[in-house]
Amino acid sequence: MTYATTPLNASADKDIVRALVDDGYARVRAARMRQQLIQIGPLADWPDFAASWDDLVLDTYMADHGRYRLRRHAVYAAPCAGEIRRESHQPHYQSLDYNPLHGGIERWYEPIAPAIGAGQSLGTILHFCRDIFGALAPAARAWRIETHQFRIEARAGSPGKPTPEGMHRDGVDYVLVLLVQRRNIQSGTTMIENVDTKRSNSFTLTDPLDAALVDDARVYHGVTPVEPLDASRPAYRDVLVVTFRKT
Repeated sequence: MTYATTPLNASADKDIVRALVDDGYARVRAARMRQQLIQIGPLADWPDFAASWDDLVLDTYMADHGRYRLRRHAVYAAPCAGEIRRESHQPHYQSLDYNPLHGGIERWYEPIAPAIGAGQSLGTILHFCRDIFGALAPAARAWRIETHQFRIEARAGSPGKPTPEGMHRDGVDYVLVLLVQRRNIQSGTTMIENVDTKRSNSFTLTDPLDAALVDDARVYHGVTPVEPLDASRPAYRDVLVVTFRKT
């Protein structure tokens, strides 16, 4: 498979693009991710952005009847350059081929709050993704973007499962997983496996803005369950997941 590596925008980090080309994924640590983001736009509302995870809603579609996952969802449309526009609220759908546990149905989640969805931090993140993913797919004319706020809670004797479907692909072109916060948890290790070579790697997102970017056609990804360090206190993992699909 051949990839064009010339970024559409000078702000697309060549090392991140190269890692995606060579390995099918890129791990980006928080300090570097922050540097990349602020080259594109402001993060001035980050405290409010991160605090919005306290207002997520229980995911009632869990096939295992778990009550450990909370989320909100929004869809955006983006040309290869120019304005990224939020679409009307719509369901999240994955085929059973990609998600045999929860796929095959329309899942209607509560929308991301308007102020958060139109805020500086999310806008900067979406533009960063378009720069990086656009460098990998320069022929793409437009993108469908789905954004997911996830909180995975852990309790004594009841681990939270960030990916209850196990190692998987999302059925899109590219994925960003951005850590917003970890509180009082252990594990939550990201696992990567190349579809063709079966080579695998693992790492843990630990600091706010730690990130993993994934070429969905080339790697499976998953995250190990999280458990509380202190069962008497709240324990959770907050992430933003952004998927890009060419349209």
